[in-house]
Amino acid sequence: MAQTSRASQAWKCSGLRWAADGPELKWDGGRASPLPRGKRVAFEVAEGGGRTCVGARGNPCPVRAAVPERSTGARCEECARLDRAHSVAADTIADDPRPYHVYLAWFGPGLLKVGITAEERGSARLLEQGAICFSWLGLGPLMAARRSEELLRAALRVPDRIPYGEKRAVRSALPDSAAERAAEIADLHARALALREWPESLHREPYRPVDHVDVFGLAELPAAVGEVSGLVAGGVVSGEVVAAAGPDLHLATGRGVVVLDTRLMTGWELIPAGGDGGDRAGTGGFTVPVREFRREVPGVQEGLF
Repeated sequence: MAQTSRASQAWKCSGLRWAADGPELKWDGGRASPLPRGKRVAFEVAEGGGRTCVGARGNPCPVRAAVPERSTGARCEECARLDRAHSVAADTIADDPRPYHVYLAWFGPGLLKVGITAEERGSARLLEQGAICFSWLGLGPLMAARRSEELLRAALRVPDRIPYGEKRAVRSALPDSAAERAAEIADLHARALALREWPESLHREPYRPVDHVDVFGLAELPAAVGEVSGLVAGGVVSGEVVAAAGPDLHLATGRGVVVLDTRLMTGWELIPAGGDGGDRAGTGGFTVPVREFRREVPGVQEGLF
């Protein structure tokens, strides 16, 4: 009876969103769970089922297709195709009349990218990506914004994507001051605006860096010991939120700080963790797979170069 009662509490997560007051988990049906620092996150993946496709563009997957545990997309091939059929990110829309910002984002030393986002979205896209700091570069029509992206990639070799794994690896070792964190963006911003091929219809934006270290809670963040590689039926996650950046939650657990990419939660039925979840198997509340981060041993040289 208790198991049936707990199963009736199952919720389906639709991802982490950044609201005006900070990050929150969104659930099917419109519910939301704010995630302030210090909040305890504790859930169990429901037994007896698997992870299913979340559908596309607000529509459920017609066949409830199974999706891999380690996929961050949580969509089957057909739904993924439909979702990208009208996507600015996939470059499948050319006639969007809205103005678009071009931005430069910095995620850590040497990790810079160029991107675009609709002006009406403000800085939401930067928060969703986990950008440590950013500055607007230009504003104008979609195709002009696209051309500026291509220009920066070709002329200055600036990528438009940074793998999440690289972002996570540097979050606990960022420069102390906002000025230091923005230095690479300042240099790139000046070089980008100096390019002769700059699209005429794209208005140049002044350099005004915005820093997210305090918003994300990254000041004095302890180095993470590992990251959740995927959820499994019956698995437990339990920990205290010490930071949140992009889709990632940094959770303090009995084994240290573990990073949970909340995109791995979508497609699963989740229920409140049982009373023993925090001590189960002596893992500090984690009975899902965790990939441990490699630790360098001081003074040990593994190769000539």
